[in-house]
Amino acid sequence: MLADLSPLIAATTQWLTRSYPASGGALAAALGEVQARQAVTVAAWLRYPTSTDAALVGMAGPGGSAGLDWITGADATAHDAEDDFAWRTWVDEVVASWAACLLTDGELARLAVAAIADGGHTSGVPVEFRRLVSPDTRDRQAAALLRHPDLLAPVAALHRPALHERLGPGQALIA
Repeated sequence: MLADLSPLIAATTQWLTRSYPASGGALAAALGEVQARQAVTVAAWLRYPTSTDAALVGMAGPGGSAGLDWITGADATAHDAEDDFAWRTWVDEVVASWAACLLTDGELARLAVAAIADGGHTSGVPVEFRRLVSPDTRDRQAAALLRHPDLLAPVAALHRPALHERLGPGQALIA
């Protein structure tokens, strides 16, 4: 049984970086991908806080990118290659929405990172999300589209209330 979230994190990160690409070459693309991966990782760990949650989403599947593609105006019929379709089935709409919220709101990102600090995914190992919570000028330039609140607004708005509820005071991390 799949008990880790790596396929979901990889696919959702890929969806974000393809939908909101970096401009400025290979370094900008790498910096943008790191920021997206950190946001998606935090969002996935919040959404699926236990190994049981991760195993269940591994068995049932996260839902795919069709709804997100429709919202962002991506032409889903243009994705006719089998390998392109396969990874899209592992995109999680809620995780993508929460990651969009984290990328566009620094305070929310800090709250989310603090919320997962003692969770089961970190296994007592300190995990750093510096590029998510404290991006420098180069990070911000590389991820200009990925961090643009107006561009990400339709995706972020999808599940923002659930993220605020999860991070609200007195909320348990385990659902």
